[in-house]
Amino acid sequence: MRTFGLDFGTKTIGVAVSDGLGLTAQGVTTIRRTSLKADLAALGALAREHEVDRMVIGLPLNMDGSEGPRAEASRKFGDAVARSLGVQVELCDERLSTVAATRTLLEADVSRARRKEVIDQVAAQFILQGWLDARRPPETALHADDYDDYDSEPSE
Repeated sequence: MRTFGLDFGTKTIGVAVSDGLGLTAQGVTTIRRTSLKADLAALGALAREHEVDRMVIGLPLNMDGSEGPRAEASRKFGDAVARSLGVQVELCDERLSTVAATRTLLEADVSRARRKEVIDQVAAQFILQGWLDARRPPETALHADDYDDYDSEPSE
């Protein structure tokens, strides 16, 4: 099963999905918010389409780590998603995800109009990728230091 990353905002919900192995996040869409019922229906349809069993919702903490009104709204939305869709919901610190998404789009020379269209799903992608990376087991195989004695010239 796959995981959705959600960038929950007052007007939109950015959606990203993990690959089947849970290694990478890809942007899916941006849902224009209308009502809680419609938002949940749209998420439910997308979740079924992408075979999602978990959703990671960005938790917009203040820079000092405290929670404000937007964090409380995200928590309430997460509870509604879990109850309505029957999926596991986790919250993930999303501080600076929109800043990182904007920087990435600017570096890619994406037009202002296109940035406006995709910023929320790119932010969702950053949220989900951070969550995926944090859950990846530490590497137990070979490391770069294991090759110190390796002759870099190919042998014949």
